[in-house]
Amino acid sequence: MRNLAALGLAALLASCGTASPLTPPEGASLPTAPYGAADRPSAEELLRREALAAPERSVELRRRSEERQDDPFDLPPE
Repeated sequence: MRNLAALGLAALLASCGTASPLTPPEGASLPTAPYGAADRPSAEELLRREALAAPERSVELRRRSEERQDDPFDLPPE
């Protein structure tokens, strides 16, 4: 029962952040416009990540161990 109450509280706290759009705290403002930009970006634009900041995974993860293929460039040190 105690775990169920903790799980419910965690779910409640996790959902409260999505109730309203993000805005800067009182007395603060969003950062100024970048050099050369005509207007200041919104909070949503500032939170959007570029493709280089979060690249998509391009290879399938291995599910079990496999024998390595022979690497002709894996030479011992001289």
